[in-house]
Amino acid sequence: MTFKTTLGLCAFSGAVALASMASAGPIDNACLKAGRASNPGTCGCIQQVADMTLSHRDQRRAASFFHDPDRAQEVRMSDRKSDSDFWDRYKNFASTAEGFCK
Repeated sequence: MTFKTTLGLCAFSGAVALASMASAGPIDNACLKAGRASNPGTCGCIQQVADMTLSHRDQRRAASFFHDPDRAQEVRMSDRKSDSDFWDRYKNFASTAEGFCK
């Protein structure tokens, strides 16, 4: 692991620790309501990653996927540039959350 990668991971970990003091957001709420996480802390971790990678507007949109998973497929398959741009941000969020919240 390079110094730059290590430094980036340390900065991210510090940001996650600071974000843990924040109140619940739309992703955390949707995750908890959907009951998909085996541990409520996982929903909080996912929210922390969302806070660092998505705007609040994108978070609300992504949270809707918990209630309507078919909506995610519609957005992914859409020809609209705004949907494509959102999907790129969402994929970044999802892969980051998967790596840090396992």
